[in-house]
Amino acid sequence: MIEIVRAHEHYHFQNDWLSSFWHFSFDEFYDPNKVAFGALRVFNDDTVQPNRGFGTHSHREMEIVTYVISGRVAHRDSTGSQFLIQPGEAQRMSAGTGISHSEMNPDPDEPVHFLQIWIIPAEKGIEPSYEQKGFPRDQRQGVLLPIVSGQGIPGGLRIHQDTTFYVSCLNSGDSVTHHLASAARKSYLFVIEGKIQLNGEVLQARDVARLTAHDDLQIKASESSELILLDLP
Repeated sequence: MIEIVRAHEHYHFQNDWLSSFWHFSFDEFYDPNKVAFGALRVFNDDTVQPNRGFGTHSHREMEIVTYVISGRVAHRDSTGSQFLIQPGEAQRMSAGTGISHSEMNPDPDEPVHFLQIWIIPAEKGIEPSYEQKGFPRDQRQGVLLPIVSGQGIPGGLRIHQDTTFYVSCLNSGDSVTHHLASAARKSYLFVIEGKIQLNGEVLQARDVARLTAHDDLQIKASESSELILLDLP
């Protein structure tokens, strides 16, 4: 089954420094039909204005992945980690027993656009930790590149759940295929930019496909496109 969620259907939060599209219930927004999708709890598509951001706040018992599309995110947390996350880089933060952090746009002129994705961990009470890695565009070009996984993939980030994140940059006419290991698995596909066909369905920028009980995903780019795909329990 494929359920399409169009860009205009995401809840849109806007203030003087943040424009965010919330795919699931978050903060002031609650929809009983949009609480989670398998282990996926939060998918926020954030644009933060220059010299603004999220001040220090706390999390517990959640795996949080940040993927930067454009601009830079300055990360600081209570484990002592302090890094800049650049375009094409992913960060995995395991909140575990508790962590405090901030995420700011350090640029004085340009906004930052990034995805923040929360995954429910397979176990509670783990020690907080942080990991970050870059994935250059040439590595993402024409393939579904695994960047975060509970399977411990070479060159990727480790997450405390049986889920895998893939990213892909496709030229017009390029095709990629993903096979789900079982009918019990779920897939969540988000088009970052461009236009694709997914098993015959047309998806454009900020559209989502939620897939259940599908063996194969056939993805073809109708124009230059970028996407992220989550394989979920």
